Amino acid sequence: NCRKLLASEEHCALKSALQRRLPGIKVKYLFLVWLGIFVGSWVVYMHYSSYSELCRGHVCQMIICDRYKKGIISGSACQDLCEESTLVFQHCLSSSPTHQVYGGLWKEKEVIIKCGIEEAFRSDGNPDSAPRGDLVLFDKPTRGTSMDEFREMLLNFLKSSLGEQPSLTNLVSRIITTADINQDGKVSLAEAKSIWALLQLNEFLLMISLHEKEHISKLLGYCGDLYVTEKVPQDSLYGAKVPHFLQPLVPSAVHRGIHQWFAPAWPRKAKITIGLLEFVEEIFHGTYGSFYICDISSRNIGYNKNYDFKMADLRNVATEMTIRGFLKGHRCEQNSDCTYGKDCTATCDKLMKQCNSDIIQPNLAKICGLLQDYLLYGAPLDLKEELQKQLRTCTTLSGLASQMEVHHSLVLNNLKTLLWKKISNTKYS
Repeated sequence: NCRKLLASEEHCALKSALQRRLPGIKVKYLFLVWLGIFVGSWVVYMHYSSYSELCRGHVCQMIICDRYKKGIISGSACQDLCEESTLVFQHCLSSSPTHQVYGGLWKEKEVIIKCGIEEAFRSDGNPDSAPRGDLVLFDKPTRGTSMDEFREMLLNFLKSSLGEQPSLTNLVSRIITTADINQDGKVSLAEAKSIWALLQLNEFLLMISLHEKEHISKLLGYCGDLYVTEKVPQDSLYGAKVPHFLQPLVPSAVHRGIHQWFAPAWPRKAKITIGLLEFVEEIFHGTYGSFYICDISSRNIGYNKNYDFKMADLRNVATEMTIRGFLKGHRCEQNSDCTYGKDCTATCDKLMKQCNSDIIQPNLAKICGLLQDYLLYGAPLDLKEELQKQLRTCTTLSGLASQMEVHHSLVLNNLKTLLWKKISNTKYS
């Protein structure tokens, strides 16, 4: 009986203490619920407000098909997009209102559809307005231009974009073949206008220039300045990425943890890295000049189902001539003023207050900086020390590419060989 009485007294005391604390507990609980609702509502609002701004595929399709039906433009994808409806926009992947990117289907095959709409709106600014009667984008070549004149146009454009390369005439022939969609040996005015407009897009120019390289997405077709590429199954180096509208809310430590959690197994990361290093080698003094990656980010680097590296987005890759054109005569106070894109930086001549034309850090050094976290996390113990040493050497590469070509190749090959030895003769190779 005494035990029952004692237990009853303890129960009453506990009940009394909880009752005294209950108002405080309720307030905290209500505050947390309110905070969760507020943050959730803000995220949903930001997502859908940005979605309506970023995702205007219907406008893009309306403009392109209007031009096609008027005979202004042409392309291998026009009929399927505008008449047969076998090329369909699906998931919006845009990060800019003026550059529409969609996951889509083309004859039941998953593809990526890209379309720029900078010139697409009326002067009233309404994104749903009908297209203007004249579109400056498709103003060249003009009626009456001969094939010889068009070839000369293309050659001069490529010289200004890629530099004086001995193989440019071959590239002109490839462009002509791409433009001739009905393969009748002739290029109509609509075909010429379409391919000319496409060549003004940096990514399309690079796809044409690097078409023989296995590490870029393949061009599948186009209509006007809309183009379709193969879909890269994983368009992020880590296999997962935080949506852009959530990134400001996610602490960097959590962001990094999410990356490492979803990353492939280390041997597969090594295989992806080998492909990435091969790509860096391919664009270093390639057939059509040198190219620079001006935004080294895990978001632009992907891979396929076999863990073969694929450059998912070429918009941040620039030709040497493009960067030199930007830097020529560019006024500066410090090196950071001489930056093309995000991280293609040259030195500033502080006496002349003008940018020099040579990039400080080569592609390989920037890539190795990105790979340090990626490769060292989960690396085999017997490899980690040597891997760390080689990556450190790689990140310190600097100076003119023309003056360090041998050193560049040596560092790249050493790193590639180290990784290949570890995964060769395994299921991961």
